[in-house]
Amino acid sequence: MNSLNSVQLEQFMEQGFVRLEGAFSRELADEGRAILWRDTGCDPDDRTTWTRPVVWLMDYAQEPFRRAANTPALHAAFDQLVGRGRWQPRQSLGTFPVRFPGAIDTGDTGWHVDASYPGDDADPGDFLAWRVNVHSRGRALLMLFLFSDVGEQDAPTRIRVGSHLDVARTLDPAGDAGVCVRDLDLTASAHRGELLATGPAGTVYLCHPFLVHAAQINRGAQPRFMAQPPLLPNEPFEPDRPSSRVPSPVELAIRRALGRK
Repeated sequence: MNSLNSVQLEQFMEQGFVRLEGAFSRELADEGRAILWRDTGCDPDDRTTWTRPVVWLMDYAQEPFRRAANTPALHAAFDQLVGRGRWQPRQSLGTFPVRFPGAIDTGDTGWHVDASYPGDDADPGDFLAWRVNVHSRGRALLMLFLFSDVGEQDAPTRIRVGSHLDVARTLDPAGDAGVCVRDLDLTASAHRGELLATGPAGTVYLCHPFLVHAAQINRGAQPRFMAQPPLLPNEPFEPDRPSSRVPSPVELAIRRALGRK
């Protein structure tokens, strides 16, 4: 089974993401969102209880979330983008930053690349001290799971289209050691066009691990429910080394960025 056609695979390599509408069912989204509403401590029918601009809900592994992360369509897409047998099935969907309508900047809306691993001297709890390297150690994909309908005003994640290519070139001189995300210079991608990760509940954006993205304020009328888990690799990527196996689109994108065949 293939979820992605050749045009979508090429889009992933050139633009850094592919959008899968209906990657999981609206019923699963509704079931999951009911659990998340309960844990926010807010009442969906009483806006006076929506007192915080963002509520961070940690790792969710209940059945609706496990099933949403493991649909046949997603597994097939993981095989196509990362390589069959080269990724780890998810048993949870990680953290949900639930963004409520409002005008307060929460201070977490800057452009960034998600970190993959802590350095030898890093505080494991300080994620800005975590690192990313040109081999994308510890991360096969960035994923955005929409558990509510997300329009342009509903705090959709902002994406710099094609920025993964700029980041690969920035990381290359650092080699295996990589760069602390706090120190990663993203100015090389500032010229890129911006896309909003919108879509109906059940949509999943599968993104290259180097894609530059950012949160934003929710200017809509309803809270936005979205998970942003990584897909973890079973083995390291080898974008710049000879290999007997066929390189994945994740690796091919890095090779293209670095000008390597």
